[in-house]
Amino acid sequence: MDTTIAAKPTYEVGGRKWLITITVITCAIMELIDTSIVNVATRQIAGNLGATIEETAWVITAYAISNIIIIPLTGFLSNIFGRKVYFTGSVILFTIASFLCGFSNSIWMLVFWRFVQGIGGGALLATAQTVLVETFPPEEVDKANGIFGAGIVMGPTLGPVLGGYLIDNFSWGWIFYVNVPIGIIATFLSWKYIRGTRAKAVGRIDYWGILFLVVGIGGLQMLLEEGERKDWFNSDFIVTLLFLSVGGIIAFIIRELKVKNPVVDLRILKNRNVIVGSALNVAFGIAIYCSVFLYPVFVQGFLGWNATRTGLLILPSSFLTGMLMGLNATLLKKGVSPKALVVLGFSAVIGYEVVTYFHATPGSGEWDWFWPQMIRGFGFGFIFVPVAGLTLSGLKGNEIAQASGLSNMLRLLGGAIGIAIMNTFVTRRFAIHRNDMIGNISLYNPESNERFYNLVRGFESQGKSLKEAEQMAAAAMEGAVTVQSYILSYAEGFLMIGIICACILPLVFLAKIKKGTQVDLGAAH
Repeated sequence: MDTTIAAKPTYEVGGRKWLITITVITCAIMELIDTSIVNVATRQIAGNLGATIEETAWVITAYAISNIIIIPLTGFLSNIFGRKVYFTGSVILFTIASFLCGFSNSIWMLVFWRFVQGIGGGALLATAQTVLVETFPPEEVDKANGIFGAGIVMGPTLGPVLGGYLIDNFSWGWIFYVNVPIGIIATFLSWKYIRGTRAKAVGRIDYWGILFLVVGIGGLQMLLEEGERKDWFNSDFIVTLLFLSVGGIIAFIIRELKVKNPVVDLRILKNRNVIVGSALNVAFGIAIYCSVFLYPVFVQGFLGWNATRTGLLILPSSFLTGMLMGLNATLLKKGVSPKALVVLGFSAVIGYEVVTYFHATPGSGEWDWFWPQMIRGFGFGFIFVPVAGLTLSGLKGNEIAQASGLSNMLRLLGGAIGIAIMNTFVTRRFAIHRNDMIGNISLYNPESNERFYNLVRGFESQGKSLKEAEQMAAAAMEGAVTVQSYILSYAEGFLMIGIICACILPLVFLAKIKKGTQVDLGAAH
């Protein structure tokens, strides 16, 4: 008589599986949207709360700092509380903080609740993929990673678009209130349907490691966010932050390499593939977040597009990314080298940046941007899953969790570094281009003179006096120079992203993957 008892599947089936999927991916996208949704609302917030633009910038900075701090701690905190309790609690925290952000009546109250919102949101992002891969059966894990990867790309891209729409049609508070009904539903669904996991014993808690992480990574994030606004190292505040962040990071590294139960196990970096994957994740973060930084500003600021038009052009490429992620998870299972897929993906992204450099002109239209966006979507579709495969190749058990948590943090940190570099680059290139062009507006330049007097005659024909017409013509010419300088500097910004990716890409060839190795992506999170 066969007394073998079949093991109960650990994955979900039927409608329950898809309810969990919708819940966790919605939470992940919601958290990523909030990394960029405030960017388009700073002036409205400043005016409504009586704050300066510099003070309002802390609304963005506070969220980024708490995000970057909490993400590497999520594995540790999940072990303490259990994944179901930790995920649901993070949804509740994010939802309450979102409401209180919208309800804030002072700028520093808003900054505080944005920091709290980031603590809840960062946990959602880092835990969502774990829940997904535990929900799907092993043969469908490629679907889970494809869905999660699409959210990784779509979230930051849709933030400014959704923010712009809400600002145009409602008020700035709604960029936070919109999270509340979604969060309430997600709280109910996550508590009801996500499978519970028991809290694990973690030994003595590494409080010093947590402190050094907060000081080092938090200080670095603040430095990157505030550097350009405070003129970098001409500011005592930035110099102080530099010493604090460097000291904190060094102390964190020393501590985590010595302590028995580190909050983040840096010993995983002894693996060459993890180092290579970390560098590629930084480049991936730069490509995603810098594209979000440059593209909406360019088409809305210089081409006059509204938020809806901007968003509709992005959506097809985001859907393409999601479909391709599922495809190359399947290719990895069949033994296709992650290296080849990563090279293909980054090559497409580099191609997108180069093509966009040439298409970023005042006369460009939808089709000039649509096909480059599709190239970008194609490239992103061949990066996320293969980089995860390359990073996790040869790792086992808790090593996989540690490497995945590190990857999530470095992707966000790469975005912060990239935006800081891009902001400084665009600002300085604008100054150079404007200085070069303004010199051409001269009495000794026949073309400049002809343009000036044509404008004067045009304004006179509208009933303006000669003096008024000359003043308006001079202002129009100076405005044209300013706009053209910005266009050139932003176009060069796209090219710079491509150059950064091209410099990092050769590292992929340093990775070592045994022929025929199949990576267990289901263990990633």
